[in-house]
Amino acid sequence: METTLRGVGVSHGVAIGEVRHMGTAVLEPPARQIPADEAPREQGRARQAVEAVAADLVARGNLAGGEAQAVLEAQAMMAQDPELMADVERRIAVGSTAERAVYDAFAAYRALLAGAGDYLAGRVADLDDVRNRIVARLLGVPMPGVPDSDEPYVLIARDLAPADTALLDPTLVLGFVTEEGGPTSHSAILARALGVPAVVALPGAGDLVEGTLIAVDGSTGEIFVSPSEEKRAELTRAAEERRAVLAASSGPGATSDGHKVPLLANVGGPADVPAAVEAGAEGVGLFRTEFLFLDDSTQAPSEEKQVEAYRQVLEAFPEGRVVVRVLDAGADKPLDFLTPADEPNPALGVRGLRTLLDHPEVLRTQLTALAKASEGLPVYLEVMAPMVADRLDAKAFADACREAGLRAKFGAMVEIPSAALRARSILQEVEFLSLGTNDLAQYTFAADRQVGAVSRLQDPWQPALLDLVAASAEAAQAEGKSCGVCGEAASDPLLACVLAGLGVTSLSMGAASIPYVRATLAKHTLAQCERAASAARAADTAEDARRAAQAVLSGE
Repeated sequence: METTLRGVGVSHGVAIGEVRHMGTAVLEPPARQIPADEAPREQGRARQAVEAVAADLVARGNLAGGEAQAVLEAQAMMAQDPELMADVERRIAVGSTAERAVYDAFAAYRALLAGAGDYLAGRVADLDDVRNRIVARLLGVPMPGVPDSDEPYVLIARDLAPADTALLDPTLVLGFVTEEGGPTSHSAILARALGVPAVVALPGAGDLVEGTLIAVDGSTGEIFVSPSEEKRAELTRAAEERRAVLAASSGPGATSDGHKVPLLANVGGPADVPAAVEAGAEGVGLFRTEFLFLDDSTQAPSEEKQVEAYRQVLEAFPEGRVVVRVLDAGADKPLDFLTPADEPNPALGVRGLRTLLDHPEVLRTQLTALAKASEGLPVYLEVMAPMVADRLDAKAFADACREAGLRAKFGAMVEIPSAALRARSILQEVEFLSLGTNDLAQYTFAADRQVGAVSRLQDPWQPALLDLVAASAEAAQAEGKSCGVCGEAASDPLLACVLAGLGVTSLSMGAASIPYVRATLAKHTLAQCERAASAARAADTAEDARRAAQAVLSGE
């Protein structure tokens, strides 16, 4: 009998296939005492296992490239954390086996993070994955992971570790569904990069029986269990129609009456550029530079290394716009040489621009490298600071850019509600705004972006979030300056129309989403988008806002 479940759709497309479950067994080794003379050997085994797992994560990152590479390299750093390793060796010294010492040390660290109020829940999930990989290697057993199958399937998991998601084979994994996660979780972002339909935050996903036929609609978040032939045909037909519309859509982003809305790509490094160019991106709206700094958590990359990486991206978009975000370190992206290790609440502490202003030499080197990388290139370079709170922050960043001799537009990211509320003041110091809707939602609703239990508050359709977007766009318009969106909200085609209606001047997203957004914008006039935006803001819930906008745009 056909039943329908609903989660949060995070990656467009339809997948129809049989359920296969992710191996998620927690490997708990037995507790037994070892003689004191065996401790050095066990400590050596532990170190070797840690180094092997870290190397494997880095290798997976190199294969995956882009956003996935940065995530996996951060996990490798987690595996090699010196404090964790010291705890492992201490436990071995008092009689634990290597595998039990690793298990207990990671459990203690996990409890410490959980006790901080779940602000680092995303790191907890990654920590569990690293622990399982090290323990599995020490026990000599296979790591629980993606199922072995010769036939295509829909993958079901409690959550997906970045190491698994990054290397999914799209020819075998038709789509995936998870119980945890949210629209801005690592799994969601990587699913969009792969172009695999995905639904997250679906309670009871693990109860779906192995081998059951399901249909996954990554746009609506609906899961159809044992769908009828009619339903399968309907979904297949809709998917084919979508593909036909996408194939016919090309050129710059614009509404049907010619109002231009440039469509840009979010990139994590040079590896993401080919997909952006192929999708017809008009430039880069968010160039995350963290990937360079995650190679070595003990020191910043040299100016020469930075120049080389930045130039590769800038050269790919002659006459195009490339918006570079300077290093956003702290919170879930700690760096040993920059971020304090003992902050009680890193998400609300010294991160982003605050970190760079505490370490002006790191900011100066990055800005100088960007200036050199752009020399002689016909590219419109724009550089923005993350986590700007007020006009003083914006002025400090703009002054640093001028001192570095950077010939570019200077901008501020709006990720903190104070920046949206005082956008006009901030625009006295900088030339553009860029809304990071993922963090803006997190800070507006006090809802960690990695925690599935609060995913409804991370929904970019929340009317309060739309109000902050509108306030920022109105301030930019009043000052004759631009205001783009570079958060994952821009990848939702329907929401993209609403954002255009709110006055947002450009949209930046993962490359795979650009054709969907381009095609949807082209079907509606600016006036329709403005009416949809007003209807969404008048609603009280995210679901009602989505429904209201859909009704306006479909002419109901």
